Amino acid sequence: MSTQPVDLLCITAHPDDVEISCGGTVLRHIAQGRTVGLVELTAGELGTRGSSELRRREAEAARAVLGASFRYDIGLPDGFFRTEREDLLKVVQVIRRHRPQVVITNAVRDRHPDHGRGAHLVAEACFLSGLRRIETTEGRTKQEPWRPRLVLHAIQDNWIDPDIVVDITPWWDKRVEALMCFRSQFYDPSSTEPESPIATRDFIPFLEGRMRNFGRIIHATYGEGYTVARPPGVNDLLDLR
Repeated sequence: MSTQPVDLLCITAHPDDVEISCGGTVLRHIAQGRTVGLVELTAGELGTRGSSELRRREAEAARAVLGASFRYDIGLPDGFFRTEREDLLKVVQVIRRHRPQVVITNAVRDRHPDHGRGAHLVAEACFLSGLRRIETTEGRTKQEPWRPRLVLHAIQDNWIDPDIVVDITPWWDKRVEALMCFRSQFYDPSSTEPESPIATRDFIPFLEGRMRNFGRIIHATYGEGYTVARPPGVNDLLDLR
């Protein structure tokens, strides 16, 4: 398990959440010289298709395509984690371990209930991580408090009006390459496994349409949308479009 500090940390409920919702943003920031890490709350062991072992292998292949510094899951129970002390402290440990400036997590509400729960769990842990009276350790070493400057919620399955859209147009093809590392999860006419909502023939075209829709808002071909609880500040209005 890496202890490397990163600029941007994605903490999402399942393997493939990043690739579905914010893979282009990861690619863009790595291309700009930022460091990015990926952490899943669960191994996705309740997924309709594949297995947690297969999804870990697929996740590592996708990490290599994206160029993220590390990827691991923290072992919360898929489908059954809650915003309670034990789970919150595990996420606090992750935040203090990697000390990110920005955290990206799941949408505040979505088709899969783990996404909304994960969004609230991670957002609350980001706040608690900054409280010095909450003590956590890394091995035998006391962790220092750390609070990210910004928490972004990546819009995934359900439509939510975005507060921020990131232009990912130059990274679209690489984003698709990373997404398709999760072959067990998407449409395969030769598969004998049960169909799931993301394993239909229509899902990948739907996803492209969603990213084109976000892109159109900012006069780009492809975009990824986010919501925020607190409006972020900017230093230069001319950077906005």
